[in-house]
Amino acid sequence: MVELSSEKTILLVDDEEGIRKVLSLILRDAGYEVHLATSGEDALEKLDAVQPAIVLTDIKMPGMDGIELLSRIKAINPDIEVIMLTGHGDLDLAIQSIKREATDFVTKPINEDVLDIALTRAREHLAMRRQLREYTEHLERLALEKSRELAAVERFAAVGQTAASLAHAIKNIASGLEGAIFLMESGRKGDETMQEQQALREQGFAMLKDNVAAIKHLMQDLLQMGSERVPQRAPCDPDQPALEVASLLRHKALEAGVELIVEAGAGREPILMDAKAIHQCLMNLVGNAIEAAAIPFKGVRPVEACVREVRLTTSRQGRFICYRVSDTGPGVLEEARERLFAAFATGKATGTGVGLMATKRIVEAHGGSIELESAGPSGATFALCLPAASAKGHFANGTATSGPTGLGRCACSE
Repeated sequence: MVELSSEKTILLVDDEEGIRKVLSLILRDAGYEVHLATSGEDALEKLDAVQPAIVLTDIKMPGMDGIELLSRIKAINPDIEVIMLTGHGDLDLAIQSIKREATDFVTKPINEDVLDIALTRAREHLAMRRQLREYTEHLERLALEKSRELAAVERFAAVGQTAASLAHAIKNIASGLEGAIFLMESGRKGDETMQEQQALREQGFAMLKDNVAAIKHLMQDLLQMGSERVPQRAPCDPDQPALEVASLLRHKALEAGVELIVEAGAGREPILMDAKAIHQCLMNLVGNAIEAAAIPFKGVRPVEACVREVRLTTSRQGRFICYRVSDTGPGVLEEARERLFAAFATGKATGTGVGLMATKRIVEAHGGSIELESAGPSGATFALCLPAASAKGHFANGTATSGPTGLGRCACSE
């Protein structure tokens, strides 16, 4: 909206020269800045240059009459106050002008007191509109400032919460390292036999090894969580990341006494995916599942009778490729399920609480989803589903890959 001139700037429109002279003298004596127009067309031409706060116009004029001029002015700038000048026989036209948002009308011959009342009402309208605009702008500025302050408080709170959670994770690792050092030092001196000292050193070394691995995983997860990585999609056999993860983690499963079973059923038709990123997601899920399955069974059955198993399956379900990771561990406690994918939320003693959150971000960046399908008490199942965008007709590194014959090894195997 164009800013109007002073509230005492008037454009007087009348086709009779005598009325223009008399009214302009009255208005100037009252302190108004007066600009003159001889017709409706002349008024519209001068409107942009003058930007009057008030227009005082005759209703009956040759060519464009006052009613049409009123409509045109309100279409250009509805904030301009328009007062109509009318004869005693033109009351119907005056009422029409009020319906079209004229401020008031004054009958001829002009009574100065009546004119002054109409002009005062117009100035009051202008003042109220200006105050309302200033108040609205003030509220908008205040709302913006408060929203910025609130955002800053929320960011600070989030940083504090993150720092506290990260400190807790590091404290757990540090406690593990202290325990390892204590065992290794106990194995160098004391009243124990040589065999007992050797066992203490081996136990301490194993704890040291586990906690160094925990530090490495924490750093990897933090780097992964902090990166806004755009998926680098390329044609890939959807079974391939699962097969490679199983190959890499099979030794870990054997050491934990867990059987790792792979059922690759997604088919060899290539899809577009960021194979390295999905490989990392499956590494997190399968690694967690192996650790869960290795937890000693606390039921009524003897530990030897318990099945310790992790099952990784792939399938093609309509427009999606689904990876499911199931374990026979103790499941996920109900109170932990809501925060399962939140930062630093973990139910494992050596967990960082970052891996699942990073996995969720990667999957969602692919347009997919990850959820906890079942949570125990006989184990947990995570389902990771990705859109099965076909790679037919696409090119990877400049080479056509239309179907299995053009399929090379996945990026995650490089």
